[in-house]
Amino acid sequence: MTDFIPTPTVPAPDIVRCAYMEIVVTDLAASRAFYVDLLGLHVTEEDENAIYLRSLEEFIHHNLVLRKGPVAAVAAFAYRVKSPAEVDAAEAYYRELGCRVERRKEGFTKGIGDAVRVEDPLGFPYEFFYEVEHVERLTQRYDLYSAGELVRLDHFNQVTPDVPRGRKYLEDLGFRVSEDIKDSDGVTYAAWMHRKQTVHDTALTGGNGPRMHHVAFATHEKHNIIQICDKMGALRISDRIERGPGRHGVSNAFYLYILDPDGHRIEIYTQDYYTGDPDNPTITWDVHDNQRRDWWGNPVVPSWYTEASLVLDLDGNPQPVIERTDASEMAVTVGADGFSYTRKDGSPEGDRTGFKLGAQL
Repeated sequence: MTDFIPTPTVPAPDIVRCAYMEIVVTDLAASRAFYVDLLGLHVTEEDENAIYLRSLEEFIHHNLVLRKGPVAAVAAFAYRVKSPAEVDAAEAYYRELGCRVERRKEGFTKGIGDAVRVEDPLGFPYEFFYEVEHVERLTQRYDLYSAGELVRLDHFNQVTPDVPRGRKYLEDLGFRVSEDIKDSDGVTYAAWMHRKQTVHDTALTGGNGPRMHHVAFATHEKHNIIQICDKMGALRISDRIERGPGRHGVSNAFYLYILDPDGHRIEIYTQDYYTGDPDNPTITWDVHDNQRRDWWGNPVVPSWYTEASLVLDLDGNPQPVIERTDASEMAVTVGADGFSYTRKDGSPEGDRTGFKLGAQL
C-alpha cells in the first residue's frame, strides 16, 4: 500500500506557475550552442560558469539556467508564488513536512530575490520565489523572432516510483489533475497537474526516480516545431531527435522531444487546452490505449520510458534513484512490435467511439 505523505496543518503556498529550471551541464559552450544557436532562447546574462536564458514572452530574468558542473543533473524546479508572504508559507509548509529547507534572501540565482529551496518528500529540489528582476519582454522584437521561436516555458515532467503518493502530495500543494493514465486495476502510471490554466505545470511519470523526465517550452504553432526538425536535419544532428514530431492524446498538444548535449530531454510543445474552470473534468486514459502518448498511434521509443536526468540535493549531490515496484508503463505497453492496442474492444476495425472504418471506404 502506498505510504501517503501527511497533509500539513499550515496552508500551502499559493503557486502561480512553473517559472524556471536550473540544470547542470558539463560543457557550457556546447550547451550554449544547443539552447541559443539551435533553439533560439534569449540570453539575459552569462559568465564563465552560467548562462541565464529566457523565452520570447518572458519578462522575469530567466526561464532556464545552464550552470557548469561535473555531473549533468537538475538543481531546481522553480515555481513563482503569488506574493512575498507565500515564500514564508512555503518555508513553513515544508518545515512541517520535515523536509530539508534552505532560504536565501538574496536568491539562489541572479535575477531572483528572496527564495526557498527544499528537498521535497519525493526527493526533488523545489524552489519557491516571488521577487524577480524584470527584463524586456520581446513579443514585439520581430527582428529577433526565429522560425522555430520558443515563446514560453510550459511545464516540467518528473519521474517518481510512486505516482499515487506524488499525486496526493501535489494535490495537497494546490495542484489540480487534468489527465491521468490508469489500468483496469486502478494502478496510476502518470498524472498531469496544473496551477496555471493549461494542462500542466508539472507531470508525474511512473519510473525509477527521483529524476527529471523533461522540461518543455511552447511555440505558437506546429510549423515552428517542424522548422526545428528541419534545422536539426540541416545541421546533421537529427540523431538528437528522440520522438516526434507528433500529437499527444494526453493534452492534445503537438510535440517534439530532443536531447541536449548532456542527454537532458527537452520537449517542444504547442496547442494544448484551457483548464481554468473550477469544475474542469479529469480525463483518464487506459494504459493500453496507444493513442494516449501519440494520437496517431505511433510507438514510443523505449528510451523515452527508461532515460531521464538525475536531480540534486541542496548540497549539489545526485539524489539516489529508487526503483519503481509497480508495473512500469513500458512493460505494460511496449511489446515486440512496440505497439499496444488502441481500441477498447481490441478489434482492428473499431475505434474508441465504435466508428467502423469500413463504412467510410
